[in-house]
Amino acid sequence: MKRRNFLKTSGLASTAMLVPSFLQGFPTFGQSRTGKTLVVIQLSGGNDGLNTIVPYQNDWYYKLRPSLGIDKNQVLKISDDLGLNPALQGLRNLYDNGDLCILNSVGYPNPDRSHFRSMDIWHTASDSSEYLSTGWLGRYLDSNCLGCNNVHHALEVDDSLSLALKGKNRKGFAASKPQRLKRTIERPFLQALTQQQHDQEHENVAYLYKTLIDTQSSANYLFEKARVHDSIIDYPKSGLAKDLKQIAELMTADADIKVYYATLGGFDTHAFQERKHGRLLQEYSEAVTAFVKDLKQNNLFKDTLIMTFSEFGRRVEQNGSGGTDHGTANNVFLMGGQLKKAGFYNAAPNLADLDQGDLKYQIDFRNIYASILDNWLDTSAASILGSEFRGLDLVNP
Repeated sequence: MKRRNFLKTSGLASTAMLVPSFLQGFPTFGQSRTGKTLVVIQLSGGNDGLNTIVPYQNDWYYKLRPSLGIDKNQVLKISDDLGLNPALQGLRNLYDNGDLCILNSVGYPNPDRSHFRSMDIWHTASDSSEYLSTGWLGRYLDSNCLGCNNVHHALEVDDSLSLALKGKNRKGFAASKPQRLKRTIERPFLQALTQQQHDQEHENVAYLYKTLIDTQSSANYLFEKARVHDSIIDYPKSGLAKDLKQIAELMTADADIKVYYATLGGFDTHAFQERKHGRLLQEYSEAVTAFVKDLKQNNLFKDTLIMTFSEFGRRVEQNGSGGTDHGTANNVFLMGGQLKKAGFYNAAPNLADLDQGDLKYQIDFRNIYASILDNWLDTSAASILGSEFRGLDLVNP
């Protein structure tokens, strides 16, 4: 039986056990973060970009969204033709402070409107006709960590690991709560397993024992780092805010983690969108605002880049259920203390020139990835993305 198939049927192959070899260094407890940090926030379900960044001067917007369009008097105006959803007051403050860059009409050629397929494309940085089994950040771990002295780690604050963080040889680590993970790994049965002798010549058994030992080391490391610092910032009580608070506390504790990943779901707003979408945007805005405040207070914001994306936007025209259906291009947010261009990176979407009712993309999302890989994570974007994508002038190296 191949190792992959063996693990699928093994009780030890839970999310917490899928730990890569690069986490072996955790037992020393002496490693600390160096360089810059990337924080990725995923808005799952397909966020409605047009009701997030509102073209309040565009007659087509109100014509195609007669009841769903945000009233001009409610929009938080930040330019002559674009404004924020009224639920995004926190983002407005970040925008005014020069901490936010907004990229409009981000997508890719021949877009796919399936949640799963489109998310796979964003996670793997593939063409729409290409199927990859590794993620763009997972391949970063593979290539940048092979034989290097300073190991870079990736942590997803969740109980499952996204494809974006899965490489061929190395994977990120998924853990929603370090305390709970430590309790799980300290169960007597698992503790006893690590003390037993096992057949080193049997590949599957040896791999599982090694995975278990690595997981114990990782759990101990995260648990110890999570105890170092308690944030004094007043975070909201939402799930995303708790995740970002945990990330901020680990960063302040100087945890040796290079990439963090968090998710806010619920954006598949086919019906009764207005209130639901507003609540989600408010949760996102308030959580991110507290997170940025925390990073600034601890002098971490300058070396942190926060990227927010969703797998696709929504159709320009509202549907008959007070919502919007799956669309294509969308906006991407970048926040950090090293932005080269704050504010709007490019022009608003052209609502008079649509592709069968959908926005035409202006920026290929892989150009954003190329910029992050080359200029922020200090690696070769071409080798990780598999093609030459022209990086954008987004952040200072």
